[in-house]
Amino acid sequence: MIIRPKNNWLRTLFVWHGSVLPQVLTRLLILLLASVAVVYLRGTVLQHKIPLTSAPFSLFGVALAVFLGFYNNVSYERYWEGRRLWGALLNDTRSLTRQALTMSGHPADSPAVAHFVSLLIAFAHALRHQLRHSDAAPDLQRLLPAELAAEVGRAQFKPVLLLRELGRWLQQARAEGRLDTTVLLAFDRNLNQLSDILGGCERIAGTPIPYTYSVLLHRTVYIYCFLLPFGLVDSIGWATPLVVVFIGYTFMALDAIVNEIEEPFGTADNDLALNALSRTIENSLREMLGQPALPAPPVPRNYVLD
Repeated sequence: MIIRPKNNWLRTLFVWHGSVLPQVLTRLLILLLASVAVVYLRGTVLQHKIPLTSAPFSLFGVALAVFLGFYNNVSYERYWEGRRLWGALLNDTRSLTRQALTMSGHPADSPAVAHFVSLLIAFAHALRHQLRHSDAAPDLQRLLPAELAAEVGRAQFKPVLLLRELGRWLQQARAEGRLDTTVLLAFDRNLNQLSDILGGCERIAGTPIPYTYSVLLHRTVYIYCFLLPFGLVDSIGWATPLVVVFIGYTFMALDAIVNEIEEPFGTADNDLALNALSRTIENSLREMLGQPALPAPPVPRNYVLD
């Protein structure tokens, strides 16, 4: 996720880090050279004049903008839903920690409460690793007993096993007579919400936008941009490369942004900062337990927080 202060309008025009310009710069240079060649050859290819005008590009440009807007809305909806789910994860883990501290029948400083909270923290980290297909072993070994960390580490769906362990913790507390039915239902309600969050994240990660949409959009944007010089060369001459590159930047940059945010749990610059979010969850729960926070918060590199 890109984190940087707001600049004034003039400095914003020249922002490099945090923009998608580095990603599309090579494509824009190729488009510029192609436009210069079209102007130099006066819109002819192999001595054959390409009979295009600006009129069809005006009509088609509107349709392309509408389609890009639709695709952008769909992608941003996935991004925002992912952020909402992780915000709900923070809230629900805090609620469960508060319940464990004040309603579980255990003393607030007991090892049983600390173990319950460690399971919650491990759940957040395991979910992040599952979504990003990264190795969860270091976090599991740091937070869980060795035997349990090994068992969870062998599982395909690690957060599900941690939900099971949270349920077993409640089962044991119930068997010891520490939880009455009302309190148990309150715990169970929040555990069900964790399960809903897990399922929602898996749905987003496992159900991408239909591939044909991205292929169609990608092809259409590039065909439009590389044919555009033929439609403008007779009317604006050597201004064609500048106009084409400007229009191409708009469409290509939006295409690049949409490709990033449609998979919000990845590691691209514009994806969600899951490392920072899971770290916030851990530090928040540690503070509720009276434990020290992790050594240092993550620092954005080139304005990118992962």
